Amino acid sequence: MNNKKKNKILVVAAHPDDEVLGAGGSIARHVAQGDAVRVLILGEGAASRIHLSEEEKKKNVRELCSAAKRANALLGVRALILKNFPDNQFDTVPLLALVHVIEEAMAGFDPKVLYTHHGSDTNIDHRRTAQAVEAAARPMKGGSLEEVLSFEVPSSTHWNFSQRDDFRPNVFTALSPAFFQKKVKALLEYKSEVRPFPHPRSPEFLRALAMVRGGQAGMPLAESFALLYLRKN
Repeated sequence: MNNKKKNKILVVAAHPDDEVLGAGGSIARHVAQGDAVRVLILGEGAASRIHLSEEEKKKNVRELCSAAKRANALLGVRALILKNFPDNQFDTVPLLALVHVIEEAMAGFDPKVLYTHHGSDTNIDHRRTAQAVEAAARPMKGGSLEEVLSFEVPSSTHWNFSQRDDFRPNVFTALSPAFFQKKVKALLEYKSEVRPFPHPRSPEFLRALAMVRGGQAGMPLAESFALLYLRKN
């Protein structure tokens, strides 16, 4: 009988597909271990695209929502929260509004581990999400959080050519071939977001990155994270 204590895991992402790109394999691994995983996606993820009519933008948003539900179901996520903050415009939203939504997702769930974006990403929504998580997850007496990790999102994290606070992973999670395949299958549900190789949002790139991160830690495949906060009881 497995007496290992199950954990509660919260993933906070800016857009549909960020949760898969950043932590899809780890989500699948947590679910397989029996952990309760809740995913919060803050933005609608499509309305900023140019040369589209308002009706086309609304259709894209609906399709992304459906894709998010299918992708997270493939990973085994049972609690998915979809919000509709404006795409690539989180800097027009009061930070407190983002913080409150994250606090609501934490309330009553009491996550032990939280995954979110790295603060150096090129995408403004990713950076604002990281800021909001930092405020919502600040250490408090009696708080449940023991670990906060930031993930890398291929393209947004790696296109940070200005080198501002570059992503430097120091936590590596081994991915079995099965967990990695679940990540790829989940990404493929986001048909509008996937691009052919060598684009970073391609299955081939994800495998190459998983091999590099695994090699850094002496394992075949891995996802990597930068540790933001760790509390040992």
